[in-house]
Amino acid sequence: MCRFDESKSTYETVVHKQSDQEKAKYKMRLITSIEVARYLSTQGLAFRGHDESESSANPGNFIQLVKTFGQITSNIKEVTLNNAPLNHKMICSDIQKEIVMEILKEIISDIGDSTFCLMVDEARDISMKEQMALVVRYVDNSGIVIERFLGVEHVTDTSALTLKATIDDFFSRYGLSVSKLRGQGYDGASNMRGQFNGLKTLILNENPCAYYIHCFAHQLQLALVAVAKKHDHISSLFDFTTRVLNVVGSSCKRRDLLRKKQHENIIDALNIGEISSGRGLNQETNLKRAGDTRWSSHYNTLLSLINMFDAVIDVLEVIGRDASSTSHRTEAQDIVDRLLSFDFVLSLFLMKKVLAITNELSQALQRKDQDIVNGMRLVQVSKIQIQSFRENGWDFLFESVTVFCKKHKVDVPQMDVKYVARGRRRRNEEEMTNLHHYKVETFYTILDMQLGELNARFSDSTMELLVCIACLDPSNSFSHFDKDKLLRLVDFYPQDFTELDKCELNDQLDTYIVDMRLSSEFHGLNGISDLARKMVETRRNKVYPLVYLILTLALTLPVATATVERAFSAMSIIKSRLRSRVNDEWVSDALLVFIERDICAGIDNETVMNNFQNMKGRKGQL
Repeated sequence: MCRFDESKSTYETVVHKQSDQEKAKYKMRLITSIEVARYLSTQGLAFRGHDESESSANPGNFIQLVKTFGQITSNIKEVTLNNAPLNHKMICSDIQKEIVMEILKEIISDIGDSTFCLMVDEARDISMKEQMALVVRYVDNSGIVIERFLGVEHVTDTSALTLKATIDDFFSRYGLSVSKLRGQGYDGASNMRGQFNGLKTLILNENPCAYYIHCFAHQLQLALVAVAKKHDHISSLFDFTTRVLNVVGSSCKRRDLLRKKQHENIIDALNIGEISSGRGLNQETNLKRAGDTRWSSHYNTLLSLINMFDAVIDVLEVIGRDASSTSHRTEAQDIVDRLLSFDFVLSLFLMKKVLAITNELSQALQRKDQDIVNGMRLVQVSKIQIQSFRENGWDFLFESVTVFCKKHKVDVPQMDVKYVARGRRRRNEEEMTNLHHYKVETFYTILDMQLGELNARFSDSTMELLVCIACLDPSNSFSHFDKDKLLRLVDFYPQDFTELDKCELNDQLDTYIVDMRLSSEFHGLNGISDLARKMVETRRNKVYPLVYLILTLALTLPVATATVERAFSAMSIIKSRLRSRVNDEWVSDALLVFIERDICAGIDNETVMNNFQNMKGRKGQL
């Protein structure tokens, strides 16, 4: 009996030890797969290979990375791939799916019961499928504005009804409610902003507090495009610049020649002390081609053309002298003549200045934490800069153009003589001096058109809601504070404030403004986003809860849809020409991990493993 008990005890101990060893191996295998999936997903790399058989020389990134881990650590090699049970290798895509679900849970949990804004845009992917990207904007518990990508949804068409149905389905799947929407942000396409059948109208019919804001960055681009189309000089400037880029960069040989000429010019400039050397300076560059979707990219195009002007002329002269085709030689000579004209140089420098001002605005609007009040102020600052340039900038512009012309041997016309239009003579009644033409017909006219377009495109900034929100601005010791307008602001959000809340807010605002102006912590704040963070830091959000609620509602309103557009840029990495057959669900999952990699990095392996186990019955046990 004793022997039997002893042998039974020994048997149980052996089984128990074997069980513990199998669990340890399973856990090591699972952790390896999680880390490999995490790495590939956050880097936007493909998982699978064309041939994943054991004899394959390139079985794909996932299996190859597991092998690499095994070569580094023998403990991993002993339990993975060929050393794992046949049906227990842990190389399936379920692990990545679980990481994705944890990211979505984290975002939904962070939103909690708070109100949020929805930003939407659609674009075609590489396989010509129409994809709709969804981004939410909200204020977290620290008073920080957060914009999070939720995923992409394939839509069969881009009609407002289809987009609305897709959004409703998405919200239903992930527990989001349209009743919590307090803002909508789109690029201004007719299917989005249509007054009767647009997406914004369909959502407003369901929730009148989901106010629509036309993307500020998109409005800025429309203003620049309008001027380029309406003024002959500016339209021809950009068309001609594109022509220069096409001719100079049409072949590898010409591009190499351009680099060589630019390198020689930099060496010459360094030798005579015209430019200085240093780390990061005078790096190899090339002409930058402008993009169609961001007109601010034209600024870099004009800037690079100015910096490489000599090299461009040198290359064109080589083409005009050595090209085998007569048409190519003639075209290059015509371009040189146009480049070396005062008209072109003046237009080049004028638009470079205008685009420099609007480029700063464009870059600022694309910040995720930018608030609507600061966005309105930045637009106003740009208008003031252009107006100031119009009033005081002619002399500086003319001097800069003159210096450039003398350096590059461009003839500068006498300003007091009669202007003769290129290619034709003016009638007597149209005669004017060069000064009048360049200063009035070109300089003043273009800047007036630009100001007019900015004023027209940003007319939304005068709507009552935004005027009331501007009263929250903490700059200049809360000089914009207006109690009556803030009380009026409450009327825009009947779902968030009762009549009793409005009476309480009336008293709360009196104490709030005195406290803000007396407290040194609230001096020098830049925008209402800084104010919200500071209120949470000093726990004033608990002292003035209704004021803080107004702040969060204001911060929820979107400024630009740059985050949505970045998602489509990321999609071109995830769903590339070589991965064009990736299905819609996998694209959305891969994008979520790739874009929200900061959340992914914060998800611990234990959480992923436990949830992975609970997805369905597993052969292995932790």
